[in-house]
Amino acid sequence: MSTHPEHVVHRYFAGLAESTFHAQLGVVDPDLIDYITGLLVRFIRSDAVHRIRSVTGRPLMTVTEMAAEAAERLGNARREIHRHIGDFTLFWAGVFPEALRQHTDGGDQFEDYCKQGKRSYHLAAQIEPVDHSQPNSLVLVQLSDRFELCCYGLREVRRQWEEGDEHLPHGVILFN
Repeated sequence: MSTHPEHVVHRYFAGLAESTFHAQLGVVDPDLIDYITGLLVRFIRSDAVHRIRSVTGRPLMTVTEMAAEAAERLGNARREIHRHIGDFTLFWAGVFPEALRQHTDGGDQFEDYCKQGKRSYHLAAQIEPVDHSQPNSLVLVQLSDRFELCCYGLREVRRQWEEGDEHLPHGVILFN
C-alpha cells in the first residue's frame, strides 16, 4: 500500500465522498462518487483548475471565456472543454460557494454557475469519448441531472475536512 501523498489524498477524499454521498445523501452510485473524488484530487492543483487555454496558449479564467472557446472547437476537444466547465463550476459552487456570492455584481453568480455547469455536462455527454480514459457519457448526464445535489455533497465534504484533517499525513494542506 502506497503512502505517497497523492495516494493518501485520493483515499482521504474517496472516504469523505463515499461517506457523504452514501450515508448522508443516500446516493449509491460508485461511478458518480469516483468522479467527484477525482475532481477534488485534480483541483487541488491550481494548474488543473485553469487548464483550458486559448489557441494562443493563454489560460482561460472565466466560464464565459471557456464557453466561447468550446464553441470554436469540434469533437473531443469540445467535449473536454464542456466537461471542464462542468467540473470548474461544480467545484466552485460546491466547495467554495461563498466565493461566488461575495463577488457578485448585481446577479447571482452561484445560480449562473449551477446553470452553466448543468448545461456544460449535458453538452459534453452528447459527444462520445474517444477513449476509455475519459469518463463515460452516463456519468456526465448524472452530473448534469444531479448538479445541485452534488454541490450540496461537496459542501458537506468540505465541512467534514474542515472539522478535522487528522487523517492526512503531516505537511499535506488542502486548498490553501
